Amino acid sequence: MWENQMDINKVTEIRGKTTVYFGVRAIQKMNDIAARLAKLGVSKIAVITGKSSHIKTGAWAIAEQALTKNKIEFVLYSRVTPNPTADQVDEAAHLARNFGAQAVLAIGGGSPIDAAKSVAVLLAYPDRTARELCEFQFTPEQAVPIIAINLTHGTGTEVDWFAVVSIPEKEYKPALAYDCLYPMFAIDDPSLMTMLPPDQTMYVSVDAVNHAIEAATTNCTNPLAIHLAGEAIRLVAKYLPQAKNNPNDLTARYFLLYASMIAGMS
Repeated sequence: MWENQMDINKVTEIRGKTTVYFGVRAIQKMNDIAARLAKLGVSKIAVITGKSSHIKTGAWAIAEQALTKNKIEFVLYSRVTPNPTADQVDEAAHLARNFGAQAVLAIGGGSPIDAAKSVAVLLAYPDRTARELCEFQFTPEQAVPIIAINLTHGTGTEVDWFAVVSIPEKEYKPALAYDCLYPMFAIDDPSLMTMLPPDQTMYVSVDAVNHAIEAATTNCTNPLAIHLAGEAIRLVAKYLPQAKNNPNDLTARYFLLYASMIAGMS
């Protein structure tokens, strides 16, 4: 199969709506991303994360160093939970707005990235709230630049135009889909995912399979979506058992991460 020809240690650029740095040690590209942001005039950024994975994986240490080197100040919001809520998005947006953030950096799985996408919209629409966004009371056409450092091989949100945020009191969990929600840059580095325990490894991989099935069976599917979905499912079936048996298998993580990415694209 084609996988045998790939060098997992070579960081490649995959260009769609989002420019993805993909491969082992792709996190080192954060300095290039920070330099690009600085050239665009970004001097302050809001970092959106969960409680601790950004620290445990080592991703934040490298990102912080890159921001500091390129003279980009930052404010950190690290209270995003699984299934992020409108209150968390509003809280993070308030913090970012008061700081003067001109961009957002998400570090984590689907929840921090989805929350950060929503914060990016609210920074562009300072008179709006997360509930107004989630209840489709306005249609955003812009957002501040979004950078995503992905820490799971499940959602594909680092390369797609979706964001999911909940309104708990209404038991309402809409999916937002807007062009402005595509990240500008994303980092997909399998070495950041070796700490995922076997159960989480399985859960996030099944999540990718679900996205592939949705893409292939929706009424608005297309040949490319079906092709990507089929390949994503094949790769998960082949490499998930390897990753469960050996969490440090970077080859397995690489192809599970690729499967997640193309499921998101599909």
